[in-house]
Amino acid sequence: MRHYFIWALALTSLFARSVCAAALPGNGVVVKPVQSSLAEEAFQTELVNRALETLGYDVQPTNEVDYNVAYTAIANGDATYLAVNWKPQMEEMYDNAGGDGKFYRQGTYIAGAAQGYLIDKKTAEKYHIRTLDQLRDPKLAKLFDTDGDGKADISGCNPGWVCANVIDEQIKGFNLQATVTQNQGNYAAIIADTLARYHQGKPVLYYTWTPYWLSAELVPGRDVVWLQVPHSIYPGNQDTRLPNGSNYGFPVNNQHIVANKAWAQQNPAAAKLFAVMTLPVADANAQNRQMHQGENTPQAISRHVDSWIAAHRQQFDSWISAAEAAAD
Repeated sequence: MRHYFIWALALTSLFARSVCAAALPGNGVVVKPVQSSLAEEAFQTELVNRALETLGYDVQPTNEVDYNVAYTAIANGDATYLAVNWKPQMEEMYDNAGGDGKFYRQGTYIAGAAQGYLIDKKTAEKYHIRTLDQLRDPKLAKLFDTDGDGKADISGCNPGWVCANVIDEQIKGFNLQATVTQNQGNYAAIIADTLARYHQGKPVLYYTWTPYWLSAELVPGRDVVWLQVPHSIYPGNQDTRLPNGSNYGFPVNNQHIVANKAWAQQNPAAAKLFAVMTLPVADANAQNRQMHQGENTPQAISRHVDSWIAAHRQQFDSWISAAEAAAD
């Protein structure tokens, strides 16, 4: 009789777990996330993955691809979502791949992503450098020469990135071709060299964005200063001035989660999740700095996600509740 009771109890427990799993809105649904090769995007992507898994979705390993490939893959249904849709910077890619007809994009995941040019504060104050166009002066430009050609070298972007094209356009538009060049290549490697120069006490000139670990390492206002531009030069004739009148040459972006529209319509729980998730830019910066300091393995990033969720449990649970309610 006792063995029968134990067997019955185990069967009841197994049945309860099966019913619970079947009740999750994502049960049996595959998710194929994508991100760029920037390792710093893994945290915000993995946080979305963790929330999807909590809803029962079968989340596959994140595939690293170029941004253009990501948008095309999502539009075609070969991938599910990208957690790093920069608006307005990536709007041309978004539109070219199908725009609102192919993509689902609701809510703002990370707000206030600033970007632009910075130089070390010591050089800025010593030579009274405040704007990019001051580098038309060969003497000032030479301060930032890293390859011996007499021109200022901007630590720039990977070839093909939107920012790389904008930097080149601005160098031309501000008549800086004779004194300034963009150093292109692997951004992470270029910035590592830039940081090394800074720690050697040498002047630095670089492009960056937030969220990224660099702004937690070289803090604007403390270690470095933003350079302004004399007027807006940006694709689509977009005005890059900030509300306070400053102009860093790039609009402040918001980052969104963008997903395949048909998939989102078939999965209202995930669609609601994408719409309500929010991550402070400062939290992403801080986590990115941990990665730069050596905590950059998948296991370490997973721990960072665990820690963030534990510290924001009420918020995380509210996302899950809203997503589950949308599926009812």
